[in-house]
Amino acid sequence: MQARYVLLPVLFALMVAVASVGPAPAGTIEGKVTYTGTPPKMKPIDMSKEPTCAKEHNPPLLGENVVTGPGNALQYVVVYISVGEQSAQPPSEPVRYDQKGCMYVPHILAMHTNQPLQIYTDDPFTHNIHPMPKRNPEWNKSQPPGAAPIDTKWANPEFIEVKCNIHPWMHGYFAVLNTSHYAVTDNEGNYSLKGLPPGKYTVTAWQEQYSTQSQEVTVGPTGAASVNFVFKVTPYLY
Repeated sequence: MQARYVLLPVLFALMVAVASVGPAPAGTIEGKVTYTGTPPKMKPIDMSKEPTCAKEHNPPLLGENVVTGPGNALQYVVVYISVGEQSAQPPSEPVRYDQKGCMYVPHILAMHTNQPLQIYTDDPFTHNIHPMPKRNPEWNKSQPPGAAPIDTKWANPEFIEVKCNIHPWMHGYFAVLNTSHYAVTDNEGNYSLKGLPPGKYTVTAWQEQYSTQSQEVTVGPTGAASVNFVFKVTPYLY
């Protein structure tokens, strides 16, 4: 009898916990990032200093500062929730950054603050990884071929430019964000932010040459909201 009275509160607590979890949020914000104006013509990347990479990329790759697609689409734009999301624990699963064929892959890698980051090299020669943050500690490390990945993380949100001091054409960004809802636009300028609870949000789009834009949007319980961004581009790089 005594065990019965002990078990009843436990069962009740479990029922309340299960009920309080409920279904996962189903709200979505999606849209497209495009441009007006004349974009710069990206120059072919000269990899003659590293013949292996020059041979691999024939014809040469183009710079990725401004990458356009069909219908005036802008690729590599980071779109994220900048206001309105409740704070959450960073994911424990690491994000991966590769050095492959004398290029950083992907060009822009987005992640949550304090999320583990692993930097790999697939090339048969030494690379030098040099992130240049303003709100986090700066470091500069060499990574020889076959080396273990560099494990790191960033505590403060910011957009961190990354370069290689050995191969000066290697250039990318870490987008360190205080949100778990972010995306990088594809070659058609599309993005999608899924799993949002109902509420009012500010959505921000960042492009490495053309800074940021923000819009406010309200997400319903199960509905999809649409937010599009248009950047004014110039035929030259800043």
